[in-house]
Amino acid sequence: MQDNFSWTLRVYYEDTDAGGIVFYANYLKFFERARTEWLRAAGVNQQQMTQEHQVMFVVKGTAVEYHAPAYLDDELKVTVVVEKLGRASVQFVQEAWCGDTCLATGRIKVGCVATASLKPSAIPAQVLDRIN
Repeated sequence: MQDNFSWTLRVYYEDTDAGGIVFYANYLKFFERARTEWLRAAGVNQQQMTQEHQVMFVVKGTAVEYHAPAYLDDELKVTVVVEKLGRASVQFVQEAWCGDTCLATGRIKVGCVATASLKPSAIPAQVLDRIN
């Protein structure tokens, strides 16, 4: 498993609320984008996975704690760490950082489901190999 993947992003106006602070729900978008880039870096193309194996990843649960605000034009580093890898799910710990300050910590669980039924399905062996 990749231990410490990070992805950098810039805070845009659309990410902020009326006070110029990143709207809390947008951290989930930032985490999602970082997980997508983490998969891509591991050699997993989600569209290809869906086409070849008829499965996809869906978010099953989230828990986010907010520690400090981010502001317009801040450059953030979002980390991705696999906490637990199951047969049909992956539990991540993710953090959003601005410099040396941790802004938010999230635990995100994704499940692998069959595209036709949306019922749990084993993560394809090739994808598990890439994640490991």
